[in-house]
Parts: sequence; structure tokens; C-alpha cells
Amino acid sequence: MVGGNPSTLRNPRKDRIDPFIFKFQFKNVEYSSGRNKTILCYLVHKEKTNDGLLRGYLEDEHTSTHAEEAFFTQCLPDYDPALKYTVTWYVTSSPCSACAKKIAEVLRARKNVRLTIFSARLFWWEEAEIQAGLRALHSGGCKLRIMKPLDFSYMWDTFVENDEQPLNLWEDCKENYEYYHEKLADILQ
Repeated sequence: MVGGNPSTLRNPRKDRIDPFIFKFQFKNVEYSSGRNKTILCYLVHKEKTNDGLLRGYLEDEHTSTHAEEAFFTQCLPDYDPALKYTVTWYVTSSPCSACAKKIAEVLRARKNVRLTIFSARLFWWEEAEIQAGLRALHSGGCKLRIMKPLDFSYMWDTFVENDEQPLNLWEDCKENYEYYHEKLADILQ
């Protein structure tokens, strides 16, 4: 699904994630058995325009490619090199090595796009190829972050059909954040 800014949705379907899917897919557990879909929630701000903030999400199972790659073709199809873009992603896990390479290429080609990626988990972080991809993203100007408990609450309020109910974070959310934060810091040294 591709959502948009609340007043001008480009897709008639809902632009919010089901709460059960959010709690399952974004849970920042170390062993993510069964959590094999990528959900990418995005915010896009184009400077010097009256378009407002573009908000929505993609699931890789609803695109013909990985969600990270689909973002650039489906959510920024009218890319304007004269504008500055500030893009924030909240993803279920960090990019695979192929996606990291493609994102780094896009950022090199589009110097006016600033990307910050908040990941709930690190994808196969022990693999040398994944680590190299994350380092390439980082050196290419992409800010890589692990989602803190506050980030999950922000996502709940911004991207989830929550009927205005507060998010009850899982018991080990903070400890899992600290674990992944440390692993990412080690990779990016």
C-alpha cells in the first residue's frame, strides 16, 4: 500500500497499518522468526513547496521489488532535482546488501535527498556483506538509527490504526534497542 499526506491520498486504501501486523512485524526481537516481510513507513518533506508532508507506507509483498527500492519509484516518481528532500524511513529491519547498494547509488545521484533510516532490527548483521552495505550507506550520507522505544510510540501514533489507544511496548523493547544500537555502532566504526 502506498499512503500519502492525509488530505491528498494517492491511494484510496487506508494509509495506516493494522495494529497486530505492526506489533508482530516491528517487534525488535533478536531472533525474528516469521518476521520476513519488510514494511517501510515514510515521511517526505520537500523544501520550498506547499505539498506538505507526504506520509505513508509500503510492504514488499505489495510491490514488485523490495520496499526500499520501490520507495523511489512509487513514492518519489516526480523527483525534482531543484528541490531539497528530507526523507525519514521507519523499517522493520535494516536493508539487505542489494538494497543498501541501490540506496547508496540513489543518494550519490541525488545529492539533494537526505535520508534517515530507523530500523527496528538489524537484518543478518553478522554477515560481512550486510555490514559492508550498512557502512556504504553511512559513508554515503545516510543516517542509520535503531528505533528507540519512543520511536515505536511515534510510529504507533503516526502510522497505525490504533483507535487512539496508547501503545503498550513489549517487555524487552528497551534492552533489544540497546543490543541492536551497540551492534550497529560496532559495524559503523
